[in-house]
Amino acid sequence: MLDWTDRHCRYFHRLISDRILLYTEMITAPAILRGDREKHLGFSPQEHPVALQLGGSDVEDLAECAKIAEGMGYAEINLNVGCPSDRVQKGRFGACLMKEPELVANCVSGMQAVVDIPVTVKSRIGVDDEDSFESFENFINTVKSAGCQTFVVHARKAILKGLSPKQNRSVPPLKYEYAYDIKAKHPDLNIIINGGIDTVELACSQLSQVDGVMIGRAFWNAPWLIRDMHRAMGLSNQDNDRDDVLLAYMDYCVEMMRQGLSLHWLIRPILGLYHGFPGNKKWKSHLVTEAPRRKNDVTVIKEARDWVNLC
Repeated sequence: MLDWTDRHCRYFHRLISDRILLYTEMITAPAILRGDREKHLGFSPQEHPVALQLGGSDVEDLAECAKIAEGMGYAEINLNVGCPSDRVQKGRFGACLMKEPELVANCVSGMQAVVDIPVTVKSRIGVDDEDSFESFENFINTVKSAGCQTFVVHARKAILKGLSPKQNRSVPPLKYEYAYDIKAKHPDLNIIINGGIDTVELACSQLSQVDGVMIGRAFWNAPWLIRDMHRAMGLSNQDNDRDDVLLAYMDYCVEMMRQGLSLHWLIRPILGLYHGFPGNKKWKSHLVTEAPRRKNDVTVIKEARDWVNLC
């Protein structure tokens, strides 16, 4: 979710659910250690709990980043070894690290030694031709031996040569059974499943096999799905509706604009709020057309809302 789940998106999603665990976009260790730390790691207290999704392979750098994140109030460090993008591979981050399970184990061990918050791992089920269940279980066993108790499993393999990151989200077939079988063989582990889960029914069905569900783009495209899923799972009794959430987010936008941000950067997370309702296309069109022109005018959002019919 690079360039997607920024702090504004997370703030908006927190307004929809007080139960969801929010993740940052993947942030690399060098960016944290040598870049604008507040820009990369800053977040609003209202977002809690938030997990930092971290990219890297240098044990000392990752440990330093983990300490920084814990000090800033993050609830979890999640090491991403599932991202297949070219730029990530060149930095020895992401899915290519699944070919080096001992290194991943060392990274986890190094971070766990310096923080008290959980250190978790997000992975694929394999990489390129190394996609057998035995290979995946070997990866899990190796990293588990370093003390990792929670694995977020995107249930597709990554193909590092020949497929774009977008294609890697759809071309390799989903094999949920890999995650199910790991959970069955390792009941002590906390297994969170990810990949292709975009309906309430599919999310709920996963919970009979694994411990949780991670969802990315489906929530970006239709964020109210967060509330629908939580209600179906008995996890939410919030009674504020879409318009209540929108009004609260507008207040947030006003505050962010006072700090110098443009409305153009703040409207992206709310584009899917009225997904499926008459007027949704005009709602989106008004926002993306007017927000860049009227950078400090929150009434753009009110005007866009007038296009939507919830009846």
